[in-house]
Amino acid sequence: MPDVIAQVPLNNYVLLASILFIIGIAGVLIRRNAIIMLMSIELMLNAVNLLLVAFSSYRSDPNGQIFVFFIMAVAAAEVAVGLAIIVMIYRNIRSIDISLLDKLRG
Repeated sequence: MPDVIAQVPLNNYVLLASILFIIGIAGVLIRRNAIIMLMSIELMLNAVNLLLVAFSSYRSDPNGQIFVFFIMAVAAAEVAVGLAIIVMIYRNIRSIDISLLDKLRG
């Protein structure tokens, strides 16, 4: 285990990841802006990635860190698709406010 990771207790990583995840949940539930919601989802994914790296480092098992690379690839694809959807919504209704999406119904 690297010396830097051994100096920080595992509880601190869990606390930080929990705070980041809660901020992400609050961003998704409170904000109506589609870009802010995408950023909040990314924040939640990064909180999970932080926990996976911390636990895999403490156990000296690289499987968690390998899994993080797959999560990052899925997150990149999610952002690409999400931004494409947001651009199409903006072209149709000239706003990225999620509450205005009922205008897209027939």
